[in-house]
Amino acid sequence: MRAKRIRYHLLVMTVGALLPAVVHAQQTDSMKADSAAKQQQYEGQRGALVKELQETQDKLSDLRSQRVQLEARIENVLAETMQKRTQQLLVSKEETALLQLDGVLANAQDNMVAQRDRMRALGDAVRRRAGAVLVITLRADSAGPESLGNATLSIDNVTASTRTYSQAAQQALQTGAVDPLYRSEVLPSTHTVELTLMLGGKPISQGLNINALTETVTYVQFTVRNGQLVPTTWTSRGTTPF
Repeated sequence: MRAKRIRYHLLVMTVGALLPAVVHAQQTDSMKADSAAKQQQYEGQRGALVKELQETQDKLSDLRSQRVQLEARIENVLAETMQKRTQQLLVSKEETALLQLDGVLANAQDNMVAQRDRMRALGDAVRRRAGAVLVITLRADSAGPESLGNATLSIDNVTASTRTYSQAAQQALQTGAVDPLYRSEVLPSTHTVELTLMLGGKPISQGLNINALTETVTYVQFTVRNGQLVPTTWTSRGTTPF
């Protein structure tokens, strides 16, 4: 009986001695399991954060690239806008200058037309008041057949009339016709009259000074005679155009 008690006490003592070690081992295993779970959870969270960070960096790089492209497009649009604006300003300045020049030319033209009309009116008034008319004719009934050529009439050193006589015209002149070289109103003053005629292939000339009188028709007739131009003048007060 006593031996059983001794074995029982030894068993109790052994169990009592082993129980703390077992508990400690269980606690150690539990801590290891918790640490492993926490480590795994940490690794998962860290991987998710790293992935999210990478995605964020990729999006940021994409946004930076889009920003650079947008800035380049804005700069191009600004450059094109400035160029178009500059061209518009240049065109508007040139157009304004052309319009101003056109206005100046139009005013100058109007002034010239008004001045011309005024001078013409004054000249007409002077001629109507003076009433001087100059008539110049040519006779060549004594000229040989086909001997007449060109004729040029100058008044005050300005060509007033030219003639080129055909065969029919030459025949008419040789039979007594008179060619009216000039008829016009003139100022009542002295005028220089000169006629140059080709006769037989040679030029002959004759000039004289004519005093045109007020309210008078002054006649000058050049006649071909003996190879020369002979002038004859007379006046008339009854055949004025007024």
